[in-house]
Amino acid sequence: MQKKNQSKGFQWEYAPAPESTDTIQIKKQYELFIDGKFVKPLSKKYYETHNPSNGKSLSKIAWANEKDINQAVKAAQNAYKNVWSKMHAAERGKYIYRIARMMQERAREFAVIESMNGGKPIRESRDIDIPLACNHFFYYAGWADKLEYAFPNKNPKPMGVVGQIIPWNFPLLMAAWKIAPALACGNTVVLKPAETTPLTALKLAEIIQESGLPNGVVNILTGHGDTGKAIVNHDGIQKIAFTGSTAVGKYIQQSLAGTNKKMTLELGGKAAHIIFDDAPINQTVEGIVNGIFFNQGHVCCAGSRLFVQENIAKEVIKKLKQRMKTLIVGDPLDKNTDIGAIHSKEQLDKINFYLDLGQKEGAEIFQPNICIPSNGFYCKPTLFLNTSQSHRIVQEEIFGPILCIQTFRTIDEVIEKANNTPYGLSAGVWTDKGSKIFHLTSKLKAGVVWANTYNKFDPSSPFGGYKESGFGREGGIHGLSAYLNF
Repeated sequence: MQKKNQSKGFQWEYAPAPESTDTIQIKKQYELFIDGKFVKPLSKKYYETHNPSNGKSLSKIAWANEKDINQAVKAAQNAYKNVWSKMHAAERGKYIYRIARMMQERAREFAVIESMNGGKPIRESRDIDIPLACNHFFYYAGWADKLEYAFPNKNPKPMGVVGQIIPWNFPLLMAAWKIAPALACGNTVVLKPAETTPLTALKLAEIIQESGLPNGVVNILTGHGDTGKAIVNHDGIQKIAFTGSTAVGKYIQQSLAGTNKKMTLELGGKAAHIIFDDAPINQTVEGIVNGIFFNQGHVCCAGSRLFVQENIAKEVIKKLKQRMKTLIVGDPLDKNTDIGAIHSKEQLDKINFYLDLGQKEGAEIFQPNICIPSNGFYCKPTLFLNTSQSHRIVQEEIFGPILCIQTFRTIDEVIEKANNTPYGLSAGVWTDKGSKIFHLTSKLKAGVVWANTYNKFDPSSPFGGYKESGFGREGGIHGLSAYLNF
């Protein structure tokens, strides 16, 4: 590596360190996974999925229609009635555990494909997303034969066939969040991954097939919005679990009104980072960067609003700008990369719209003078200063590496500002005082509040939101109850 001269001091310029793709196998075409087999879509339609770092096509993906969904639901019903519901719970747990072990064995392959298809830096896919996905299967494998202990005197029973629709930002982890607890509770599954990032879900289908899981217990159907709509409205499905946009979540809620179907919705967010003047500033700045920039802002719980106590605002903003100048935007497969590619052109267009809008609204914009690749879909990390509660960039979910900064003086003021948004998914508090942490956790209208850290997940901890961030919880015992009748 070389030493690069900066206006103040030096910054190391690292030599490229790309993760190898030589052993990664991506088929030219993927079919639907129904009843334990990969089958061609009755629609006879396919679409392409791309690598956002260069815009190149990775594979052709089957596009399921209503007839395909009918077949998948029928397979799931047969598997539930004849095999899965009759199987001893401990045996079900063994299958879930086997899937977890096989995922572990192929963790590197999953991580590389996740970064190739979704644009996420390989460090995050390799060190966070894939291990967490495996851990969710391990965790729920252990609960499969202990439901009566988790819910004493409630006589828990599976629901039957559940429909699950997952987003593009955590493709494999979201699949694990939904499939693992559903199987542990004795349900069968029809799952639809996001149309732009289906590859790791299809790789998971290969593992499910190889694991010997009975045919029809898990069915994975790819497609666009019409595919998801057909799953939501299918009469043979007893429950819908959805993670995605608030707009689609509202449509699902309206569609299921008046039916007996249950639902859990994990929707959008506009999380608040709150920094008090007694916080460890260097640690806090690194936590802010981790919470919004390392994941390109592609997390529903990304800390996209920053509230800084007024007397330390200048110091925090100065250190934050300095840290942003060191971030590397580039190839997601390069182990040096901090910020990868935006997952699609449509999403990048949306981010650019908000970048223009923020400046039109009068906010001051800061972007570090760093290079970004000319090919692919990339965006520099961005600060918006001098923002107010009325700015749309403060109120609306952007899903990009954009952070809006405001100041506050008192605890009551920052609580009111943090809660003044339609969303209520997550928040972060940075302070040296435990009393402040406990006070804010009881006052902030957010499903998850992190203290002196951010974006930390564990299979045993529930996750979910309030208000327009949805309802229901995933993870922990709460994640089990969402797939049971009592």
